[in-house]
Amino acid sequence: MSGLLTGLRVVEGSAFVAAPLGGMTLAQMGAEVIRFDPIGGGVDHRRWPVTTAGESLYWAGLNKGKRSFAVNTADPRGRELIAALITAPGEGGGLYLTNLPLRDGLGYDALKARRADLIMLLIQGNPDGSTAVDYTVNAALGFPFVTGPEGTEGPVNSVIPAWDFTCGLHAAIGLLAAERHRRLSGEGQLVKLSLFNVGAALAAALGYTAEVEINQAERPRLGNAIFGTFGQDFGTKDGRRVMVATVTARHVEDLARAAGILEGLRALEAKAGLDFRTDADRYTGRAALVALLTPWFAAHTLDEVGAALNKAGILWGPYQSFGEMVRHDRRFTPAANPMIADIEQPGVGRYRVPGSPLEFGAAPRAAPGPAPRLGQDTDAILADVLGLSSAAIGKLHDQGVVAGATAD
Repeated sequence: MSGLLTGLRVVEGSAFVAAPLGGMTLAQMGAEVIRFDPIGGGVDHRRWPVTTAGESLYWAGLNKGKRSFAVNTADPRGRELIAALITAPGEGGGLYLTNLPLRDGLGYDALKARRADLIMLLIQGNPDGSTAVDYTVNAALGFPFVTGPEGTEGPVNSVIPAWDFTCGLHAAIGLLAAERHRRLSGEGQLVKLSLFNVGAALAAALGYTAEVEINQAERPRLGNAIFGTFGQDFGTKDGRRVMVATVTARHVEDLARAAGILEGLRALEAKAGLDFRTDADRYTGRAALVALLTPWFAAHTLDEVGAALNKAGILWGPYQSFGEMVRHDRRFTPAANPMIADIEQPGVGRYRVPGSPLEFGAAPRAAPGPAPRLGQDTDAILADVLGLSSAAIGKLHDQGVVAGATAD
């Protein structure tokens, strides 16, 4: 792959979501990302969803554009190869991204002794280093008590591993920041990133924690409504649903005009003593606004609603399943979106995948590549990065220290 990060080499020792996503984010911008796994695969290699043949679509989705090194991690000789790979000389190397336990020569101090300018980014669950995953962090942050329909009792989890996602992106940012510091100063460093800290930082950034400390108030559960302004889902005549958001004074005026209820809106303002040009009053009067707008949506089809809202410049979108998005949304096609490409994924088949969401003016977006087969690049990595001869590589295979793709 080509891209702005061509010349960087990152070694990834990972499991689950955050660390693999961080590595893939860098790979999709051109970095050489080498993922090492135990021979036969780690905990993610067969993770669901899988094809009918048992091939993991999860693995394929989180490892696009990487190289795969299959090694016997239980063998000291295998761990020595991993350490040598992480600390191999070269201006763009010496970058290690991991969320694995640090032992047997793969901790920061041991690796730094081999390469003084090593950069290691360690993803942890909690800030004290103890274990946590997205599901446990999300439970602790409070979001399950504001998720779900109004009146729901008890917590409702999100199906999106939001903290894994944001942690993975923070990991990519952290490695790039540390690499810039190294270019300017020559210094490597250990960078720690806690999954809980990522979630807490973002919860605070959105005001959830300040609301408790300053206002002594808990955020209410609102269903599909938007807190602090007016946004709501509506059903259409043909059984579809749309989400509508009004985030400016103009939006609510234009929405009322498009729905033919501007006079009703004015009457409602006068009766309730509200000014719907303000976020606060739109939020306070949201139930009355929903009652006023619902009949119009219910009397029109999705296409009719969409045409009217587009003409009025309203922020809206249809609710659709994953299948409906894949089959019908032009934004998820190569013809309409240069981020999307059709690729042939070995063992899986041909399907659409995204490249990097970033579009840089200084370099073309790197075309998305397939995820590697487990161990696909083992021999090339040993030869190109570590400089081993064919005879030495063959001996490692014979001794069961490394494996190629056939071990999958």
